[in-house]
Amino acid sequence: MEHNIDAKGLACPKPVILAKKAMDACSRGDVVLITADNEMAVENLRKLAASQKAEYASTKLGEKEYRVRITVTQEKENQTEAEFPVNCFVPTADNTVVVISSKEMGNGDEVLGRILMKGFIYALTQLPKLPETVLLYNGGAHLSCEGSEALEDLKKLDREGVEILTCGTCLNHYGITEQLAVGRVTNMYEIVEKQADASKIIRP
Repeated sequence: MEHNIDAKGLACPKPVILAKKAMDACSRGDVVLITADNEMAVENLRKLAASQKAEYASTKLGEKEYRVRITVTQEKENQTEAEFPVNCFVPTADNTVVVISSKEMGNGDEVLGRILMKGFIYALTQLPKLPETVLLYNGGAHLSCEGSEALEDLKKLDREGVEILTCGTCLNHYGITEQLAVGRVTNMYEIVEKQADASKIIRP
């Protein structure tokens, strides 16, 4: 059975959410076909398929038209915690997520705010127990890019095993996607998921 989704014009994370709902209603061998109009949606759908151990293929039909094909390969009753670690994640006391949405810390003087943010990220590297994840979105996306004063400290966290995730929509909005220098690109679905699963959220 085929399920068709028209995700053209839909912003992140709607294409992923629609595809996930369709996959949840599928049986093994069913196909979900999604039409999208941007590469970010295509990449996010690829990540969704990988997380669900589904077959994935994409085709560029035109300048702003893509067709994504996801084939469900597992029956729902066979889904286990090992197969779906994202959906079956059980928070622990150590699952701390740091959420940064600006280049500055606090409100007021911008120069002071940037100094404070640099100090905050450095202080993270000195904690006896490091966070599991650092989420960067909106203005915070600049911090993980080339030229950021906090870049070396974020790289240190990355080397220590901290997951550094930067919003792809935000990087694209500011025109700095190619300047990302640490961690990986994420989407709004994963940003929400990480915060929902966190045992503690820290916001500077």
